[in-house]
Amino acid sequence: MLKLHTLLFGLLALNISLVFTNTLQAKELTQIGFEQYIVELKTEALTHGFTQNLIDNSFAKVKFHQRAVSADRKQPEKVETLDTYLPKRVPSWKVKKARTLYKKHKVVLTNIANKYGVQPRFIVALWGLETNFGQFTGGYNVVSALSTLAYEGRREAFFKKQLWAALTILKQGHIDIADMKGSWAGAMGQNQFMPTSFLAYAVDGDGDGKKDIWHNQVDIFTSMANYLQKEGWNGELTWGRQVQLPPNFDTTLAIPKNTGSRKNWLKAWDKTEKTLAQWQALGIRRTDGTNLPNVDIKAALVFPDDEKGRAYLAYDNYKSLMHWNLSYYFVSSVGHLSDRIKFPLID
Repeated sequence: MLKLHTLLFGLLALNISLVFTNTLQAKELTQIGFEQYIVELKTEALTHGFTQNLIDNSFAKVKFHQRAVSADRKQPEKVETLDTYLPKRVPSWKVKKARTLYKKHKVVLTNIANKYGVQPRFIVALWGLETNFGQFTGGYNVVSALSTLAYEGRREAFFKKQLWAALTILKQGHIDIADMKGSWAGAMGQNQFMPTSFLAYAVDGDGDGKKDIWHNQVDIFTSMANYLQKEGWNGELTWGRQVQLPPNFDTTLAIPKNTGSRKNWLKAWDKTEKTLAQWQALGIRRTDGTNLPNVDIKAALVFPDDEKGRAYLAYDNYKSLMHWNLSYYFVSSVGHLSDRIKFPLID
């Protein structure tokens, strides 16, 4: 009994300690604490080779954004299904706007498609879903947002890495600090690249010496195409297709819904992918009940919700889109919008 009391007392003390620690951490997220942290960041920035002048200019108007911290900590409730999500993410007005802008920029998009092998409809779909075709790019100063989230501490190393990348972008002269705006998490421009993604994928599409994903439409589209191409995009394939499963289908043949990471998800893909002929032999059909396409390509089976929800055969381009955003819902919305652009009679 004494041991039990000792154990309970120990657990109670641990809980009190955790609450006290969390309270202290919460109290430390103050303006004064943030200002002290900025002094440390500026000193560290010097060790990364940035000049004092660049550092001073970049941090001159830096602000602590409590809203960014709140947004980062907020966990969305999982009450959505793909059937309720898609109509909101791909409404008729967005489809019409996507088609209109596709036609408007068709010459530029076609040139980019010829160079990078990425179908224009996917570029327009990503553009529309990331920022509503450039209308909602975020109003946060990127250096402020990244500094705030680094100071918050839960993912300090990640946000510091993004911050140094942001300073590198400023150093290279692609954008002025006053115009370097993005989301609360630091995602930038009309394609919402994180700073490290900018350095890896952004392209000077029109040859003016700058990679401007905030204002320059050619740079925006070219950078998107370059991203997908570098992540294995195949311009001869689409993204996937919704399918119909036969009765008593073995759902373990699909990629597990929660694999824990992109690396594990890709391993599951490799273990489960089959040719369309093999899926056909297992009884899978198009949603209208007709046979799958008679082409020699492989696909993996995914359930964005669960085995009772929608089922998709995903082609290799699906993997490229999952690299952009590791979310079945996001990829499904990109795929559906791109299909609606290609097939205007589907309303």
